[in-house]
This record gives sequence, structure tokens and C-alpha cells, in this order.
Amino acid sequence: MARSVVRAPGAVRRFRRLRRTGAAGRAVPGRTGRTGRTGRADGPGGVSRESGPCSSSRIWDTVPNMRDVAEGGQRDPVDVRLAARLAGLRAERGWSLDELARRSGVSRSTLSRAERGEISPTTSLLGKLCAVHGRTMSQLLGEVEEEPAELVRAADQTVWTDESAGFVRRSVSPPGTGLRAEIVESRLAPGADLAYDAPPVPGMEQHIWMLDGTVEITVGDATHVLRAGDCLRFRLRGATRFRCAGPQEARYAVVVLP
Repeated sequence: MARSVVRAPGAVRRFRRLRRTGAAGRAVPGRTGRTGRTGRADGPGGVSRESGPCSSSRIWDTVPNMRDVAEGGQRDPVDVRLAARLAGLRAERGWSLDELARRSGVSRSTLSRAERGEISPTTSLLGKLCAVHGRTMSQLLGEVEEEPAELVRAADQTVWTDESAGFVRRSVSPPGTGLRAEIVESRLAPGADLAYDAPPVPGMEQHIWMLDGTVEITVGDATHVLRAGDCLRFRLRGATRFRCAGPQEARYAVVVLP
């Protein structure tokens, strides 16, 4: 499920792809001192807006040359493929950058930099683009994996972290196109507060199974407090909010059925 978070002014939030070091390893959010923030999905995708006239809005003027992005071999290959996939999704719909900016609420300059691989996408940016393209985040990430497998060991499962938000997301289910259900493990640092204005796929079914700690989940007008062992099921049609009041990290599994 895509998480929408907006950075604090002046701070650049990077979205890093991690690998577990072993079955007992644990990915933990960094910079957890930044807590108590409320993420809003109505911002510019976690990157400041830039003003100024655009020389052209033609699609072929803004599709990135991925050989330039990967020059020197410094970037993660998954980041390179993700940038190319984002550009490809826009091209498949025949949208200019201006049109995608209008539909997603993300600035044109941010979209262009993301498609060129010049920035690492934040949870907010990916969440908005997943909503526009009708995909969950796991589905999008699965599309850029080299070769989908039926079995993915714990040490090889993809982990994304948004450090400033205190949010860690692990894709438990093996990636695969054509399959609907997916399982995601999420971790919220104490004080983390994430808000989502809209689901990536309206009407999608979600099961939240609490593993450790406590989390407060608001779905529409209803607020639920989940503790270890509790499970909440709902269809996602509007805004949601996930808040970890502490004192310990909240860890929960999400089963998603688009």
C-alpha cells in the first residue's frame, strides 16, 4: 500500500532500498528523533516546487536517457529501472508532464527529475503516482524487479525506508504480475504519523494484522487502536491515517486485495 508523507520544509527525504543481512536481521527507521509529524498527501511529493516557464510539454522531450542516469554505475539498478518504468507509464497513457502534474498534484520539475533518476522517490511521490496509475506500491515495485520468483527468502525481500517519517516497508510477497493478493510488513517509529488522502485503487480490501506495539488507524470517520494480535479489515475508499504514539515501535502486516 502506498504511503503518503511530506517532508519538513528544507529537508530532503530520500527513499533508500535496503537488503536484509540475514533472516534475523531487522531494518529499522533512522533519524527517529523526527517524530510527531503529520504527513499530508496534498504536498508536492516531498520535494519543493519550482516555478518558471516550461520549454516544452511533449512526452518525447522528457523521457530520460537511462544510459546517462546509470553512467559510472553509481546508482542502484532498481532505482534506474523504477525511473524508466515511471516514464513508461506516463508514455503509455499519452500524457505530458504537465498533464501528469495536474492529475497527481506533484510539480512538473519533480516528475521530470524522478523519471530521469535524478532523485530517489519518497513515499509521498510514489503514493500519488500509484494512485494516478491504479497500482499498489508493491505492484509498481514488482514491475521493476529483474525476474519475479515464486519464493523470496527473508534476506532477499525488498525493504524501503523513509527515514524522516520513521516508516519502513518490507515487501513480503514475491513480486508477480497477474496475481492480486500481497503481504507487506510495515514499521512505524514512536511518534510517526502518516496520512493518506486517497487509496491507490479505490475499494481495495485491506487486512491489518498487528504484530508488535500499538498503532492508531483512522479509516474515514472511524478510529481504531490495534494492539499485538488484533486484526482490522476494511475496504479503502477515502482518507486514512496511521499513528504510532509509542513508546515502542509499531509493527504490523498488511494484506492487500486490489
